[in-house]
Amino acid sequence: MEGSVFTPCLEGMKHVKSEHGEMLSKPFLDLCKTILPVLDKFGPAMTLVKSDIGGNISRLEKNYLSDPDKYKYLYTFVQGEIESKTAKGSSSCTNGLLWLTRAMDFLVELFRNLVAHQDWSMSQACGDSYQKTLKKWHGWLASSSFSMALKLSPDRKKFIDVISGTGDIYTDMARFCSEFGPLLQYNHKFLASVRMDDMKAS
Repeated sequence: MEGSVFTPCLEGMKHVKSEHGEMLSKPFLDLCKTILPVLDKFGPAMTLVKSDIGGNISRLEKNYLSDPDKYKYLYTFVQGEIESKTAKGSSSCTNGLLWLTRAMDFLVELFRNLVAHQDWSMSQACGDSYQKTLKKWHGWLASSSFSMALKLSPDRKKFIDVISGTGDIYTDMARFCSEFGPLLQYNHKFLASVRMDDMKAS
């Protein structure tokens, strides 16, 4: 593999905002898709996260494809649903964007831990990221299934070997966190401005 498993993500980040700084729907969803192969390398530990992310990308993409001009900008989905009072529905695009952003927060935090704490095991890094990001939004059920899944985390050294490719993996990981983190914050800021940043899972 040319570069590391993060190379496509780092490339994709360059195209996510318009020249006026607005988040573009298709490039953002495409960027999130480039992270799915990274999750495959975790094996069963990330099956839940991967299906969650994949489902939310599909939901947003389906709406985007229904009218690419109308939904060129990512936040148009949310604005439309707020007007039609459907934003809080469990199958809304607003909910999809919120949970997609949160799942990505978890991954950014996880890779940040792997860079910062090179002595930590994979399950330690995953557990800490979960506590800092998703846990407060999960109810008992989601929380216990998530914690069970993280017990299946792969061996750290094997994982790093698999995702390294020909790239400098720790440099790429650090770049991924420092460049993707602010894009996610941008989503949170928008969702908070329309009071949609605090929905919880059952």
